Amino acid sequence: MARRFTIVCDDDQARSVETLARRYGITEAEVLSQLVELGLNARDEQTV
Repeated sequence: MARRFTIVCDDDQARSVETLARRYGITEAEVLSQLVELGLNARDEQTV
């Protein structure tokens, strides 16, 4: 089941998210979802 979270970004981070979304033709929400997934995977790799 999907859950909803809220994230607060500064202007530079928000522009980066918007740029990635435009570049890859996806939504800002999908960019953020993928970034969270990458971060969690990186954390898991460090703890193994």
